[in-house]
Amino acid sequence: MNTFTQNSNDKKWKATFKKEERLTSKKIIDTLFTEGDSFLSYPLKVVFIETKLPSKFPVQAAFSVGKRNFKRAVHRNLIKRKMRESYRLNKQTLYNSLSGKQVAVFFIFVGKEIPDFRQVNSSIEKGIKKLIAEIS
Repeated sequence: MNTFTQNSNDKKWKATFKKEERLTSKKIIDTLFTEGDSFLSYPLKVVFIETKLPSKFPVQAAFSVGKRNFKRAVHRNLIKRKMRESYRLNKQTLYNSLSGKQVAVFFIFVGKEIPDFRQVNSSIEKGIKKLIAEIS
């Protein structure tokens, strides 16, 4: 199991993506798309808003793949699995940079072809770095 250590503390960070970290609130999602900011980190579109979340985690994330580009649910689910795994591995940099802030993030896949994991991972990494810059 992957673990991350935080600076000089003995606390260990586990690379997990728990249910409480998932963005499921319809109210927050509606606010996210009406008032939130967005940017493109191709093949991902990242929509975010700084808001009060109903959980102890600093970030809640959601992932989506459009039915227009990928008719088969198998392909949409494959891409979402890759996106969630990449986020799980890279979220620690985002958590460390948010000092007391809470953010709702929605990752939308806008590409036309099924990507490999390396492409999704680099896009998520760039998206997280840009998100940190936008929030700070």
